[in-house]
Amino acid sequence: MVNWLSASLGKEWNITPAGGLTGDAYIAENNNKKLFLKRNSSPFLAVLSAEGIVPKLVWTKRMENGDVITAQEWIDGRKLEPEEMRQNRVAELLRKIHHSSELVHMLMRMGKKPKTPDVNLKKLKHRLNANNLIEQYSEVGKGLSYLQQLLPVTREQKQVVCHCDINHNNLLLTNDGQLYLVDWDNAMIADPIMDFGMLLKWYVPIDDWPNWLDTYGVTYDKQLFERMYWYLISDALYYINWHYNRKEPNKVMERLQDLRELNAYVMNKFSVN
Repeated sequence: MVNWLSASLGKEWNITPAGGLTGDAYIAENNNKKLFLKRNSSPFLAVLSAEGIVPKLVWTKRMENGDVITAQEWIDGRKLEPEEMRQNRVAELLRKIHHSSELVHMLMRMGKKPKTPDVNLKKLKHRLNANNLIEQYSEVGKGLSYLQQLLPVTREQKQVVCHCDINHNNLLLTNDGQLYLVDWDNAMIADPIMDFGMLLKWYVPIDDWPNWLDTYGVTYDKQLFERMYWYLISDALYYINWHYNRKEPNKVMERLQDLRELNAYVMNKFSVN
């Protein structure tokens, strides 16, 4: 792939792999110029760039082999530290993303449809049954029971573009203070609580949740937390099945422990049994 890129950009560019799981990202350097290249990025990238959510898109080229290469402005900065995820600027960036009608319209033009909790729960039950995980682990069956009981509060919610992988490694802070959210490969149209619920659980002390949510712009109430825990339990069950399929028993055990804690919280705080 590096040879294809070199032939396209010219010999004056030095191209090296940028690392990552997919192996589809590269760094191109030419004297004082530096670009971040990625193979077959989503067309969604152009709108994200225009909205100032990701680094500026410089150009897009189709290669002779059919691949599409995007070049973004290289930024000097760093990833956020885990403790920085509770900062106001993170809440404000998520609010901007979740209130963007342009992002929703672009994903819909690309054929993305809203993910409804009813459909998600049906698929989740099917996958867990296929691997006999409901029979193997009592907490899996209990988690599914809670999802069924709390399902009504998840319906008829606002649908927005969700990033679906909110972690500190995907938030980049430039040296001049600009915050970007990158790696949009898993984006979907769904309840925004899919994003900020995960962020709260993993990064923000529970005593600070009201202030964070106030900055984001939602009311701190019981129904919101029922929705939040619906998605947290759903996510735990999804990854139990995912790690099981990948034959990663230690990861399955980790997710099962997480599920136990979520189940216990729901049982103690909400009217479910």
